[in-house]
Formats: sequence, C-alpha cells, structure tokens
Amino acid sequence: MSHKHPIVAVTGSSGAGTSTVKHAFEQIFTRETITPVVIEGDSFHRYDRAAMKKVMAKAEAEGNKNFSHFGPEANVFDKLEELFKNYGESGTGQRRLYLHSDEEAAVYEGLQPGQFTPWEDIPTSTDLMFYEGLHGGVVCDDADVAQHVDLLVGVVPSVNLEWIQKIHRDNAERGYSEEVIVDTIMRRMPDYINYITPQFSRTDINFQRVATVDTSNPFIARDIPTPDESFIVIRFRDVKKFNTDFPYLLSMIPNSFMSRRNTLVVPGAKMGLAMELILTPIIHDMIERARTTS
Repeated sequence: MSHKHPIVAVTGSSGAGTSTVKHAFEQIFTRETITPVVIEGDSFHRYDRAAMKKVMAKAEAEGNKNFSHFGPEANVFDKLEELFKNYGESGTGQRRLYLHSDEEAAVYEGLQPGQFTPWEDIPTSTDLMFYEGLHGGVVCDDADVAQHVDLLVGVVPSVNLEWIQKIHRDNAERGYSEEVIVDTIMRRMPDYINYITPQFSRTDINFQRVATVDTSNPFIARDIPTPDESFIVIRFRDVKKFNTDFPYLLSMIPNSFMSRRNTLVVPGAKMGLAMELILTPIIHDMIERARTTS
C-alpha cells in the first residue's frame, strides 16, 4: 500500500456489474480533477483469444474440463502484482491492452480483436492507479495482489442474479447461446470458488445486489430484475478505516437502513448515489494525502 501512489481496485466476476462501479469512479475522478492510470483486468490474461481456445481444448482432451480465465494457469498474476508493487513504490510500471472489438483493434495496425497490445510503460505523473477486472484482490501460491491495494471494492450480486446477468449479457452482446453460457459457468466453477469468491473477504467495501423477485432458477429467467426490484447490501470490512459517516448516508439515501453495524442497505435504484456518497470522500482524502506526502 502507498500514500504517495495509491491503488484502487474494483473486482468482480464476469457479469457482476463492475462497469457500474467504474462509471461512478469516473464521475468522481472528473469532479476531483484526478488523473488515473486505468488497468483492465483482461490485459493480464496469459493467452489471447485464439490461444485460449487451443489451450482449453488441449486441457479438456487431457481430462481437465475446468480450465478457465478465473484461475492462475490462465493469467499472469505475477505481472499484475509486479505492476501494483512498482506503482505503489514509484508510480511506474508496465501495462498492455486486450482488444475486445474491431473498434478497439482499429487503432493498432496489424492487431485483431482478441489480441494484446505490446507491453509499454504507463503514463507518468498520474494521481492514482485504477484497476477493474476479475482479480484485483487475488491471492494464490505465486502472487499476493491484494496486499498492494489501498481501496479494494467488490461488486458481488447474489449468485443466481449474477448468472442471470451473465446469461443475458453474453447472449445480447456476444451472441452466445444459453447452452454455451451455462457450459462456461459450469467449467469456471472450481476456479470461481477458489480464486474469485475469496477476494470478497479481503475487500474494504462490497456492493452486493440482491433481487426482491424470484431468481431461484436463473437459467429460465426471461429478464434481469430491475433496480427497483432489488436492494444493494453494502458491507464495510473495517468501519473505522475510512471514518464512514453512517448517519449522514442514512439521511441522504431515502429508505436506506442498517442491517448490521457494518452493513448499509439501500434501494437498488440508489446504487449510483450510494457509491458516490461513500466513495467520494474516501478518494478525496486519499488524493489529498498523496499530494502532501513527500
């Protein structure tokens, strides 16, 4: 961890909704005049799209039907930890990009969607590092990424809701059939249990969306529960770490309540407001401390 070069990481599974939290942080960075260096978790996968298909097929042929992007074999966690460590110490490090689409690849001559850009030095004179992806708080035999993060935020819908969101997203945006998506969920399950779920014991703050409608069979759900059909359960691991003002939050967010001394519950439609009210003072104090640290 570093006062001079702070690191903020948002971690969550595929389909969890980390992009919503990313948007809240972007708004805060703009208002607070903060220049972040943004790190995408996908860029620390070990294999590009074509190579991953081949490695998965080989693993399955050898009897391993659970090889997935969630586990250490498919990622370079050592490189991610190295980046976090270097940034915390000196504000430097190397990153690359994973090109998701034709639009992203068009900027890079000779590269196709599903490939990585070359490793390059990150920009200098940034205020903080912002990571968004699967493994911002991962710990395994060869790497401890979580130890370098100053603010670790988890985005964790209830499991059935997470699956509903993934099925609908992958079908609508990527054209995958429900059968393929369910197969992916099943294949990833051991790595999900061993490497994704444990991160949420390390997070400083978790935002968990819980539906108030029936999601008992996520594989037949016709639509994603709306924000008005859900609550956001916000858990603080250490209520003293950021001096969170719960009475203020309760007064500012209608129909919110405390379910435990470290847990705030807000209506689903107020998730964005809650994030900005909670995260803005944390980021403000973090940057003020960084700018006054010699």
